[in-house]
Amino acid sequence: MSVKISGLEKLMRQLEKRYGQQNMQRISDKALLAGARVFVKELKSQFESFKDTGASIDEITISEPMWLGSVRTVKVHWRGPNNRYRIIHLNEWGTIKNPNPQGKGAIARALKNAEAAYRNAIKKAIEEGI
Repeated sequence: MSVKISGLEKLMRQLEKRYGQQNMQRISDKALLAGARVFVKELKSQFESFKDTGASIDEITISEPMWLGSVRTVKVHWRGPNNRYRIIHLNEWGTIKNPNPQGKGAIARALKNAEAAYRNAIKKAIEEGI
């Protein structure tokens, strides 16, 4: 079963007309950052289960809002002095020698667990902005 939503473009044009394009972008950025913080909180709790030095948790970073194609986006990535970004995919997917590492699937679990809270954070930030 699929659902088709129509009128979304018209709604966006009306909101931008009423509140202004820059104001809508500011509200959107605030909502994206609030949603990213909710996801990062869940991600950190998932990473606690297999923490060794805590470097993977400490290096989780949220980017500034940016345009990716025609969509406003924030990225959650790993950046820091320990270069944990190099091994995150090994924890998530495993390797030939270690197909089931202790933290396998932690990012996917965090995505699934934070979905409802993410949507609520986005909704709340938009309601406060408008």
